[in-house]
Amino acid sequence: MSGTAAGHDGDPPLTSPHQALPERRLTRLGWSPAATPKELVLFVNPRSGGGAAKRNGLVEGARERGIQAVVLDPGQSLATLVDQAVAAGADALGMAGGDGSLALVAAAAATHGLPFICVPAGTRNHFALDLGVDRHDVAGALDAFHHGFERRIDLAEVNGRPFLNNVSLGIYGEAVRHPEYRDAKVRTLVETARHVLGPSGKTPALRLVDDAGREHARLAVVLVSNNPYATDRPVVGSRPSLDSGLLGILILDAPGDPPPPGRAWSAPDFEVSAPATVAAGIDGEAVMLDAPLLRFTVRPSVLRVRIASHHPGASPSARLPRAESRRTTSPGDDRGGPR
Repeated sequence: MSGTAAGHDGDPPLTSPHQALPERRLTRLGWSPAATPKELVLFVNPRSGGGAAKRNGLVEGARERGIQAVVLDPGQSLATLVDQAVAAGADALGMAGGDGSLALVAAAAATHGLPFICVPAGTRNHFALDLGVDRHDVAGALDAFHHGFERRIDLAEVNGRPFLNNVSLGIYGEAVRHPEYRDAKVRTLVETARHVLGPSGKTPALRLVDDAGREHARLAVVLVSNNPYATDRPVVGSRPSLDSGLLGILILDAPGDPPPPGRAWSAPDFEVSAPATVAAGIDGEAVMLDAPLLRFTVRPSVLRVRIASHHPGASPSARLPRAESRRTTSPGDDRGGPR
């Protein structure tokens, strides 16, 4: 396997420092103790999160735990490295990087029935938050390889391309195409919205039918997520579950359309039509999707995930008392945004 590799130096600790109390909490949340795999591989993007892997000593930490660390060099194909690792006998795959890289490795893990470990070494680490990984304990996430608790979650796809968090179309999809977006997200979004929604602007030519049977043809935002986001304050912006078997769908119509201006609902599959190639943000990465039809679907419980026994094991919204469930809501009061 190519790439800068380090690992299998030294043995993992014979005893775990983790106490029984957090393990009982994880069991109540649906996690189960898991045996340690034999061939452990961690892929590391050293450029993600402004160098988070180096700051947190992930390569060295992997070596100390008997994990092979494959560092992604500039210009290398992560997909090729993952295929090589699986062909060589890897039976647990981890990724330290941004959510887009996580999705690629997670999809391979799902295909081969292998456990997946999320190490939060990206910029915002939204998937880690919703999975219940402690985003402030980057090196500690490596303990999932040896002291792991496991469960199954859903994996979503758009036109066969996997995603862990969401796909954004419309204003956000256009914004992530700009080089300035990474360094100035809010300003770029505002400028893109002004251009798209202004007097001379042109909204993306997207069309869809919502769950009430109403057609929408002037859409400013379409956000499709792998499981619905919480829409009740104060926990908007996280998903209470990753195993509901449903997509979360939120749309906002362009100004000037008759009310209601937007809608949120959930469904196991969903379609958006467009006359041309569509700019999208998939787990925060700029992607062009082929028209005329974008097909979204969720694959229930196909992904085995592991976390360290001392991590929370649930998103912020899942850890609060559950509000009364509403299948359809208005997104007008939702302070959460595309992630």
